[in-house]
Formats: sequence, structure tokens, C-alpha cells
Amino acid sequence: MRGPNYWSVRRRKLIVMKLDIEDLELKPTNKIDGFLDRLQIMFPTMIEHRCSEGVRGGFFLRVREGTWMGHVVEHIALEIQSLAGMECGFGRTRGTGVPGVYNVVFSYMEEKVGMYAAKAAVMIAESLISGDPYNLEEDILHMREIRERSRFGPSTGSIIDEAVSRDIPFIRLNDESLVQLGYGKNQVRFRATMTDRTSSIAVDLASNKDETKRILADAAIPVAKGLCISQIEEVKTAIDKIGFPLVFKPLDGNHGKGASINVKTEDEALAAFDHAKKYSRRIIVEKFIVGFDFRVLVIDHKFIAAALREPANVTGDGRLSIEQLIAIENNDPRRGYGHENVLTEISIDRETIEQLSKSGYTIETILPHGEVCYLKGTANLSTGGTSTDVTDFVHPDNIFIFERISRIIGLDICGIDVMATNLSEPLETSGGVILEVNAAPGFRMHLAPAKGLPRNVAAPVIDMLYPTGKNCRIPIIAITGTNGKTTTTRLIAHIVKNIGYRVGFTTSDGIYVGNSMLTKGDTTGPVSAEFILKDPTVEFAVLETARGGILRAGLGFGHCNVAVVTNIQEDHLGLQDIHTLEEMAKVKGVVVESVWKDGYAVLNADNKHCVEIGKNASCNIAYFSMDENNPIVVEHCKKGGIAAIYEDGYITIKKGDWKFRVEKVTMVPLTFGGRVTFMIYNVLAATLAAYVYGFKIDDIRTSLETFIPSSAQTPGRMNIFDFKDYKVMIDFAHNADGFNGIKEFLSTIDSPYKIGIITGTGDRRDSDIRALGSISAEMFDHIIIRQDKFLRGREADDIVRLLVEGIKEVNENASYEYIPKEVEALRHAFTIAKPGTFITALSDVIDNAIEVVQDYMDKERGL
Repeated sequence: MRGPNYWSVRRRKLIVMKLDIEDLELKPTNKIDGFLDRLQIMFPTMIEHRCSEGVRGGFFLRVREGTWMGHVVEHIALEIQSLAGMECGFGRTRGTGVPGVYNVVFSYMEEKVGMYAAKAAVMIAESLISGDPYNLEEDILHMREIRERSRFGPSTGSIIDEAVSRDIPFIRLNDESLVQLGYGKNQVRFRATMTDRTSSIAVDLASNKDETKRILADAAIPVAKGLCISQIEEVKTAIDKIGFPLVFKPLDGNHGKGASINVKTEDEALAAFDHAKKYSRRIIVEKFIVGFDFRVLVIDHKFIAAALREPANVTGDGRLSIEQLIAIENNDPRRGYGHENVLTEISIDRETIEQLSKSGYTIETILPHGEVCYLKGTANLSTGGTSTDVTDFVHPDNIFIFERISRIIGLDICGIDVMATNLSEPLETSGGVILEVNAAPGFRMHLAPAKGLPRNVAAPVIDMLYPTGKNCRIPIIAITGTNGKTTTTRLIAHIVKNIGYRVGFTTSDGIYVGNSMLTKGDTTGPVSAEFILKDPTVEFAVLETARGGILRAGLGFGHCNVAVVTNIQEDHLGLQDIHTLEEMAKVKGVVVESVWKDGYAVLNADNKHCVEIGKNASCNIAYFSMDENNPIVVEHCKKGGIAAIYEDGYITIKKGDWKFRVEKVTMVPLTFGGRVTFMIYNVLAATLAAYVYGFKIDDIRTSLETFIPSSAQTPGRMNIFDFKDYKVMIDFAHNADGFNGIKEFLSTIDSPYKIGIITGTGDRRDSDIRALGSISAEMFDHIIIRQDKFLRGREADDIVRLLVEGIKEVNENASYEYIPKEVEALRHAFTIAKPGTFITALSDVIDNAIEVVQDYMDKERGL
């Protein structure tokens, strides 16, 4: 789960694992010899798991009394993540309705770590049951490695944390550091500490250290004396011109890679050249300035922070070797793997060996007491360096220089490397110089210095990207329910578009922006919602939000302005562990729970499950109903509430005691002259959603009048085609409620012969499939059963048998036949049609059916 979900709306990052504990269903933990003892030995820190007992050691108490293995796996998954440095406290285990099969749910910080923890927890539980040894440390190390590979770096993470604290949503755009803040047209993007405002010219300049020095020198900024070389023969020239000591660094390097400092001999110079050459074709050679290494951070051309950086080092005690001193230093709890702690562990690598050799040392050398030995040539935190905050001690003259540098180079986020004895006096006085200007500077040294005051340097980044008054979101209306979702979504999108917004919307047939279909297929899940929210051209999102996506991964958005629940009917029951309408209502209710507190949930007052959803909502409620005397609506409006009702032939908004008639239903094409009740429901829902969002009744009326049901505007939703001698209707009805809606409409159709083409879906319950057959027998004179798609685990013959059983329950002598393929079934219906026949194809693949019908119409017209 990555968004608000069935298990928790507030805790969005959850792993849901379906676990079959097999014969352990009959063997709780108190029946497994020695299980608790082995568990306590492996996980002594689990004493802190309070569990449902609510006391320290509560989980161990549950294990002693006897609990099931799914519950144990949940706690193991949480604990091993904590041991790997990721505290995750939420978990629950629930039965699925199948004996021995559980949904084990627990939170995660890093998704890939959570997935690994789920599988590892099962293997650990198995070892605890059997008593076999298990290498827990290997799992912990592996999870830490996964975290370092997949999580955001400290700079990116700090910007995201600051955005989240201000309720600015974010979307990760790749596996690295490319991130979108905000939605739609109000989005901004950044990668690490480069933003979409960062000038490419400025980045290019900063990457060329020689060019940077020249530009700064031309602007009277003090820079280190030096030159650029590319051939080893030029090393001697550089020595002669600049003089020892020297610094060698790659022209376009970063993070201190390839740099060598305090080079004092020609042999060292040649070695430094070879080292730098590995990272760049051209090498900068500069005078080594005696002083301290400072990093200054300027954001939006304003001085933000400064830090003194010191390379990784150890201090001798006259007893231990350098290698032993490094090991002791790495035991500092502030040091960790990668970026997990304030400081990074010091590694012994080639750079360390070379740095020691300059002083005539090796890692076995025992340093004299009190001697400081530097282990790296640069002060980067990623190689074990430390930082001390000196922000409050920077001289105003230097602040002026630093802010001026950011404008000269043109960087919105600018890291400036300074070599000086201090920053508390002007560089001109101290003899300090600018060494480099860095695009995408790291924030870690400022966020968590080893000494001094931490600085929230992410805050000015967000201030720059989202200044006061700039919106980060776009309006979102989300539509869920059993039937009518797609039509309601399309109608709302039509209203929004007519009012002047560029609307992006998702439906069961595709993703649209404006009038263009961008992706074809069932696009009602979180990935499709995110597709719309990532589009920088979209000004308003209307998102059909189906059950499957909610259960599979949660919502693709954190909050919406308006949520519409069309109805809760019997469909998809028995799938994904949802067996009752009450459970289904909880699934759909996730959308309502995501509505902002000042937003609206638009609910069907004629559906008791929708009404129940409203009782738990924390936002405003608005009801729609076909009956203005519905007690729910009457009571709601008596309290000043808003409703949409069908009264005296009108679509009407009721606000308190006042009625505002929007339009006569006979003037709304989607209602087919007011003959189709379920379409009136869709119109009521869409009208109410538009009204509570804030659209004017006149604008809503115009949109209702201009929304024409057709294969282009509402594909698969009562698309009627007029042939010379008969009519054909294509509809997506696929459950009992949908079939009953079609049945009601057909009762108004004057036709001597009604043919129905029906199919079933294999993953529905037997009773659901039979019901389709029974309703078909009540509304058609002749039934053609076809079954070439959506078997979903069943045999076609099994589905056909159930449909026939349903038909015969109503009429033992009903006329029916079986033609497996949809195209052939349609063609056959055309050949047996009599004058005045009304053919209804209830199809699960709308495009195929519409294409076949249109082909026949073209032939009839001679096209």
C-alpha cells in the first residue's frame, strides 16, 4: 500500500501479505515446545511490543497464552525492520474467511525493505518453530543495504520532509532522486538539490572549475592561484608557475573524487595527476592554501548556512594502531552505514593508504599520544568527514561575497567551498579564497553537524519553490461505487471542461486529458490517478476510483476535494477477501475518508450502505436521492444541509428549505427522456458534486444539456444504434444491479422481439452468475450466451451452465442458444432480427462490440 487504503487511511505505507499457516491453524504458539524461549532469545527487544495487552511485554504474554503464527510473523516483520534502523510500529493480522489464511499487515519505511521483511519474517518463524539456527544478522545487514540503495539521500529527504510538513504532496519519479512536488499544473520538480528553476548554464559553469575561477576572478572575487593542464608533461610547468604545496583535482569532478591536497614533491604531483586523470580529461592545479575548509550554502541568492569541514581523522594515544583507532571511531553511535546516521563510517581504502603514506604511515602505525592523523584528502561527510556549524560567525562582508557569487554563477541553490583561517573576518583580511562553486550541494553537513546548531536548510528551498500564495495542488473529484462510476466521471469532467479548466480524468476505458485519450484500458487504479497528477498541463482532476485499485495499492492521491459514492451493490463479493456489502462499503469508504475536512462527500441517500459511510465521515456530507421525501434527505436539509433530488420531473438542488431547479430531466439527454432511472441517479450525483465544489447552477445546466450519450461520449453506456429494421444497444452492465437497470429501460421500449447477448465473469460467485441468467430471462425473448473472455479461473462451460440454470429458474422453456465468440454472437443476432427487433449486447469488451456494430451500419449505408 502506498496511499490511503482499506487497512488504514492515515498509515499509507503498509505491506499486506496473505499468509497460509496451513496445519499451524490447529497449533497456536503455546502448543509449540520451546517456541517462546527461542523467540525471546532471538528477539529480546520484543519486550517493548505491548500488543493488545497494552503493557510492556504484552506480546510475549500473548505468545505464552497462545496466539497464531500470522500474528507472530507480523511482529517479527516489524522487529527486524527496527533492528535494521527503521522504526515501524503499526501492524495487524486479520482472517480472510478461509481457515488458516490470514492477511498480515505491517508498516514500512522503505518499500523494498518491507517486502524483504515480509518474506524473511516467515523464514524466521519457521526456524523458531523447528529450532533450526538462523542467521538474523545477515537479514539485518541486507535490509540496511536495500535501504541505502533505495531511500532518498539526506538532501532530497530533507526537502521532502519539509514539503510534507507543509502538506505539499510529492511523487517519486524514478528510483533515484527525481521528485515532483505538488500536482498537475502546480507541480515543481527537483533532483537532489537541483530544481526546475536551476539554470543549465549555471550548472555547466559550476562543473567547469577553470571557467568558474576565471569568471569569479573577473568579478574581483578572491580565488586560488592555479591553472588547467591535461598532459603529464605539463605537471612540471604547473609546479614552476605555482610552487608547492599544490592541490590537484579533476576539472569536472565532484564530491572530492580524484582530489589530492598538500602535494609537496614532484613524485607526489605525478601521482596526484594520475589519480585525478581517472575522473577527468583535464586537471586543475592550484596553490594549496593553508587554512580550514568551509562550505557555505546560498539558496535563492540568500546566505543560509556555513559549516567548517574536517576530513576523517583519528587521534593517537601512543598504544593503538591507526587501524584500531579507526575501529574505535566507527563504534561512535553517531556513525552508521551510508547516510543512516549523522556521521558515516570511515572506510580504509586506496585514498586512506595514499594519505597515510604521505606522512610515512601505514594502518599498523601507532600514533604518538595527541597526534591528529588525517585519513582522507577531502572533508566530504560521505567519506567519514565531520562538520561544525559556523553560520552565526560569518562576517557580513563575506555574506555579501557569497550571495554575489550565487548571482554571478546563476545558481538558485549554491554550495561555495572556501579555504580560510576563519569566516568571522573578511576574506580580504584573512587571505581566504574561493576554491569551488557547486551545483547540487549536499545538505547533510548543515542538517546534522557533528558540532554546533543544526540548520533546517530545506525550509528556504520550499519557500523558494512555493512562495506564500502559490498553490501546490489542483482540485480533485474522486468517484467510486459499484455502478455508474464511469458515466458520472465523464459527466463531471464534461462540466469541469465546459467551465474552462483543462481537465484530466480516468475511467474504466482510458485516461483522458481534455478531449484526448492518452491511454486505453481500465484505468481506475492509483497508477492512473498518478498519471493525471503528474501531467503538468492538467488543471483539474476527475478520477474514477475502483475497488480493485484501493485493495491492491490504496489511493493514488492523499486527499480530494469531493468524493462521490454512486451506490454499493452486490458485485465483486468473494474477491480479495471482501465477502459482504458492509466490507465493500468500507473499501469504497476509503475515498470518503480522504476528503479534506472542508470538502464534501456526495452520497446516495437511497442506498443504506452509502448512508452508513456518511456516519463515519469527517468532512461535509451532501446527499442525492430520487425521492425528495427520503427521511435521510429531509432530516439532512432540515439542519441546513445540501442535497440533489429528483422532484416533479426536475433535477433540483435543495439547500435547507430552499429548492433550486437545475433542469428538467427530459432536457438532459443522458436520461433518455427521463426513462432511465440509473442515469438520473448519475446526473444527480454529478450535479451535486459540481455544485458543492462551487460551480454555478447556470454552468451546470448548460453542461447537462450538452452531454450527449454516444459511443464517443459515453462508450458502452447505453449506446443505441438505429438500423433500418432494428435497433442495437451496447451496454457495460455486468452485475445484477446493472442488469436490472437495463431491464427497467427495456420495459419502456416497444418492440415485438427483444434479443439479449449476455456473458458472465468467472471470478464472481455462482449465485451472482445465476442471477444474470434469471434477470435476462425476465427481459429478453431470446438469449444468446457467449463466453470467450474473462474466464478468470473457471471453464467457459461452467459459466454457461450457471447462466442457463438462472434462465431456467425463471422460465424452463426460455429461448436461448450458446455462441462462444462475441463477434459471431452479434452477427448471428443481426441475421435473426425481425423488423422492430431490439438487440441488447451486454458486453465486457465494449470496443469490440461497438466496432462490429459500426461496421454493420457502414455496410447498411453503403459506406
